Amino acid sequence: MPQTWLHVRTDDVAVVVLAAGAGRRLRPLTSIHPKPLCPVDNVPLIELALAEVASCVGEINPERVAVNAHHLAEQVVAWVDGRAHISLEQPAALGTAGAVGRLRSWLDGRAVLIRNTDVWRGGPVPSSFVTDWDGERPRLLVVRDAERADFEGGFRFAGLSLLPWELAQAIPAERAGLYETVWQQAEREGRLDLVESDVAFIDCGTPADYLRANLAASGGDSVIGADAVVDGELIRSVVWPNGVVRRGERLVESIRVGADLTVPAPQQ
Repeated sequence: MPQTWLHVRTDDVAVVVLAAGAGRRLRPLTSIHPKPLCPVDNVPLIELALAEVASCVGEINPERVAVNAHHLAEQVVAWVDGRAHISLEQPAALGTAGAVGRLRSWLDGRAVLIRNTDVWRGGPVPSSFVTDWDGERPRLLVVRDAERADFEGGFRFAGLSLLPWELAQAIPAERAGLYETVWQQAEREGRLDLVESDVAFIDCGTPADYLRANLAASGGDSVIGADAVVDGELIRSVVWPNGVVRRGERLVESIRVGADLTVPAPQQ
């Protein structure tokens, strides 16, 4: 009879937080900060990710949680500041699968909870995502989105997944994605465990979606970062920390960085 995850301590689950991507679609914001450090309602995306995995598995520490880094890696390392094991991917980022493969020795026989950092969610993920897992099939959190579906049934991946050690240990430390390396084959074989969430979900991959996440998190109000100076008018916009909006300026559905960089992010 197969072992169920309910018989395994959640303390034995390792966590990988993916923070290495270049965030090309979010430029020029990601030319200044890596995407994991872009704030949503004044909280960096990586902090939202760490809080979510902590709610699933408990304490965050370098033995338990790894963060990979590549693009503007020094900023990610400084922000994490010893709270997690850092996996530097140089000279090239390894993708969602290669990141896991590179951490094989660190995983040391453990199953792994994998969290993308470019995700905003409108509510918590239930701890049952981990505690009710059978420990054998790849498990993915998904939402219904027929227009951008990744899997049959109109399901779209929502940035959180689980891999058993038996699959994680076989992934090489080479550039590859989890969809191509693991999930696609598992879906063909009927072994993919999809858990549907009805909580609001936004992939912050573009300026428009990034602004949409900020407005969703703030309840529709413009978001003003710490030590920003706003003498002008804001309409559904975001001002990063230390940003400046001068008297007479009117920002509409935009992101302001510093005193001069304005990134339009029109909402449909």
